[in-house]
Amino acid sequence: MQKTLAILAFTALVACVEDPVDGRQAFLEDCSGCHGTDAKGTGSFGRQLIKEPPDLTRLAFRNGGVFDRVAVMSVIDGLNRGAHFSGAMPEFGDTNMGPLVMQEEGDHAVPIPHRLLVLTDYLESIQR
Repeated sequence: MQKTLAILAFTALVACVEDPVDGRQAFLEDCSGCHGTDAKGTGSFGRQLIKEPPDLTRLAFRNGGVFDRVAVMSVIDGLNRGAHFSGAMPEFGDTNMGPLVMQEEGDHAVPIPHRLLVLTDYLESIQR
């Protein structure tokens, strides 16, 4: 099992070298139309929606100062959304989010798509 995980991790790392997208680039390409280039919900398409997209720079603030990486990834992926989410928010898990990267979660590794990982890292970096 560990040998298989090591092979997957190596393959993911090699694939990431071929996919140089960074979090800001991913955000600008995938999210800024609705959330704005500043991530504050001011994108040109977002202003046309019935409900304005949220300010993504305040995710940690609205969660008691904690940036919940798992929750953020679940929302972007589309895996865990409540009824309050707009149908305008794409389920990016249905798209190609790049090669899998193994991430340590406690005592085991979890495969996470590269683009989802760097996008989440970027969102965490812009919290205020």
